Amino acid sequence: MKDTANAFISQFTIEGASNGPLVGNTFAAKDLYDIAGHVTGCGSPDWAATHTPAISTAPAVQVLLDSGATLLGKTHTDEIAYSLMGVNAHYGTPINTAAPDRIPGGSSSGSVAAVAAGLVDIGLGSDTGGSVRTPASFCGVYGIRTTHGMIDLSNVMALAPSFDTAGWFTRDAQILATAGTAFGIVTPATPSKPRLLIAADAMARTSADGVASYASTLDKLQGLYGAAETINICPVDLKEWCDVFKVCQAAEVWQVHADWVTSTQPTFGPGVKERFDLAASITPDMFAEASAKRVEIATIITDLLGDDGIIVLPSSPGAAPLRSAAPSSLDDFRMASLDLLCTAGLCGIPQISLPVGKSDGAPLGLSLIAASGKDGQLFSIARELAI
Repeated sequence: MKDTANAFISQFTIEGASNGPLVGNTFAAKDLYDIAGHVTGCGSPDWAATHTPAISTAPAVQVLLDSGATLLGKTHTDEIAYSLMGVNAHYGTPINTAAPDRIPGGSSSGSVAAVAAGLVDIGLGSDTGGSVRTPASFCGVYGIRTTHGMIDLSNVMALAPSFDTAGWFTRDAQILATAGTAFGIVTPATPSKPRLLIAADAMARTSADGVASYASTLDKLQGLYGAAETINICPVDLKEWCDVFKVCQAAEVWQVHADWVTSTQPTFGPGVKERFDLAASITPDMFAEASAKRVEIATIITDLLGDDGIIVLPSSPGAAPLRSAAPSSLDDFRMASLDLLCTAGLCGIPQISLPVGKSDGAPLGLSLIAASGKDGQLFSIARELAI
């Protein structure tokens, strides 16, 4: 298979089991997941050079193989997965087939590019701060960030462990749900009637044409499940929640990677270097204060969602930036994105990006957030909307 999207860092084939729900499907795995006999490079030549081939395969990859899917290789990731844009100073930028003049998003950049280009059916990624949701939005495919802790992340490079989750991309809502089945996520034939909550404060943070493009999907959602309530999910400003996220994430990143960074002195690309510098500057007091606020935020969202709530919000502030955008512009977009992405990460809850919107002629996802463990309900809603 020719890699038409610069999606793969290495191509090889491992056949899936002869039976299972994913027989006949193919997948690719983000280069954070260990695969026996292959070096896990994590988007960094310095990481690859300081690590030996994996001895065993990550359980999340093995689950898909055991369910019948065939692995076609490892895909590019942003450097140490500490970004959202899909631009890697060392390996280049995968192609966004849905909008070739625009970036694909990251850090699961190669996995989304492979799915969008039709090279594989499932792109296994990871999502700490939005690394499945953002690329799904940019490339016009489905993407799921699963409930924190639902899927085993053993033998996967950690970034910020209390935020890290597995996720995946597909072009089809049914395959998205079937992959969930492989991981033990039950998708109801029809979802119990959800209570729709349209997040006005989040909607105000995306493009006007993007919000307009959501209209038919919002109408269909309400036709299926009843009138939505318009709310503000944040009692202050979403940027304040984003600041909490940034401190908590950065502190954990430094806890995980400080020894390697200080001993190796890796050559980081633009943006990634500055983020690691920030991570190194977080004091214990800053982390403790942000962690206490995180608990308060989780309580607010848990109470808001209850058992049946679904928050509806944009996946991104707008369409993917152009490939020609300057690093400073990309970082500005990343920061604006985190205002929309931080809620699910802070609360450890699932979020799905649906490929239903447009902005400036390019894809723009619409997201649904559910309560912890309600991933299957999100799959069910996505499947009903696709009919």
